[in-house]
Amino acid sequence: MASRVEESTTATEEEKQTEADVSLKREARLRKFRELHFKRNEARKINHQEVVEEDKRLKLPTNWEAKKARLEWELAEDGKKKECAERGEDYHRVKLLEITAEDAERWERKKKKKHPDTGFAGYAEAQFRQYQRLTRQIRPDMESYEKQREDCGEDFHPTSNSLIHGTHVPSKDGIDRMVEDVEKQIEKRAKYSRRRAYNDDADIDYINERNAKFNKKAERFYGKYTAEIKQNLERGTAV
Repeated sequence: MASRVEESTTATEEEKQTEADVSLKREARLRKFRELHFKRNEARKINHQEVVEEDKRLKLPTNWEAKKARLEWELAEDGKKKECAERGEDYHRVKLLEITAEDAERWERKKKKKHPDTGFAGYAEAQFRQYQRLTRQIRPDMESYEKQREDCGEDFHPTSNSLIHGTHVPSKDGIDRMVEDVEKQIEKRAKYSRRRAYNDDADIDYINERNAKFNKKAERFYGKYTAEIKQNLERGTAV
């Protein structure tokens, strides 16, 4: 009788233990399910935000990133200018102090590559270069443009039947600008000297500028006759 009671008690304890294990497993599964459900909702929210942001980016202009970077740079430059003005410093001088030698050399190479100085190649090329320089300096006056458009009416865009030749009268400001530009051209032409590119890798065989010019003349006239002697001297094999 006692053994039966012990067996029933042991069976009851095993059943309780089994039920407890099942309950723990159920709670673990439910907790895992809640975590997965929370992660799914979080991923859905993040995906929706990314879709909205991508749609905004697609609706922006193609060069929006470049414009944004340019505007941020301009705002930073304006802030630096205000700080320099408050301290009483020259902004351009402070900016040059922050530029490294490597950056300066890189910008100089880029400038030479974009606007190379080809020198005088012909009158047609020189005239075209002057035309490009003058057109880059033009700043259109929209007020005078609109006023002239109203005054001319339909003749603003002339046809073969339009009679507006000789009716245009230049303004005093326009005449002053032309005179100033002509005077600058005369002054520049008087000081003009063909610039020669400096080669950093060239051998230094001179002691001053005058000696360098003399060596260039000698090389131009006698270089082909003394090339072998010069090479022997450099190699140390001259007799």
